[in-house]
Amino acid sequence: MKTAVPCYYHLDVEVSPERVGQVRRILAAHLRYWDLDTLIDPVCRSTELLLTAIDEHATDKNTSIEMWWNGQHLITAIGENDCDLRPDQDLRACLERIAATSDGWGCCATDTGSKVIWFSQRARAGERVPLVPTAPAPRLRETLQVPRELPVAALAGPASTTDGVLEVER
Repeated sequence: MKTAVPCYYHLDVEVSPERVGQVRRILAAHLRYWDLDTLIDPVCRSTELLLTAIDEHATDKNTSIEMWWNGQHLITAIGENDCDLRPDQDLRACLERIAATSDGWGCCATDTGSKVIWFSQRARAGERVPLVPTAPAPRLRETLQVPRELPVAALAGPASTTDGVLEVER
């Protein structure tokens, strides 16, 4: 089953064409580490779309990428610092593709005038393994006879010693 331990990752990057592929590999490695292999392709594809659009349209290429996993949803947020970049015009095609491939998405402005674009992916119920206790494997319960030098009845009787040797009366 997917881990229910909350996970968080933050990456600051200056976007360039060669960095887009590096960021994809970094995010994929973290998703594998969190045991979210099925989310690698949609998350990395959407992140690549946003980073490529930011590289093409933004004058300030510094971005922050954050991922949160809460046990059910993975939320990825990309924050850019360019006040002139307009999501409704410059990023329209990119956001349409993200909306088509994600379970939810949005864009919000910060106090400094920059924007944060986020999208979420849900771990599908069919991808999880149900948490069912497994029955213990049957074991062969076999007792071994302990070899004895003396019969049990002989051990119960009184013993006498001569020269330090234990003798059993019969």
